[in-house]
Amino acid sequence: MGKGDKKTKRGKINRGTFGTRRPRIKKRRSTENKIDIGNKITVK
Repeated sequence: MGKGDKKTKRGKINRGTFGTRRPRIKKRRSTENKIDIGNKITVK
C-alpha cells in the first residue's frame, strides 16, 4: 500500500492517473458567464 499501489490515492497521484479514489476536478463556469444575458447555453 503506497506509491506503487494502483488503488490508493497516493498511487494515483504517483502514476498521474484518475479514478474513483482520485476524481478529476470539474471546471466551474465563471460568474461573468452566468450573469451575462447575451450568452446562449449550447448543448454539446
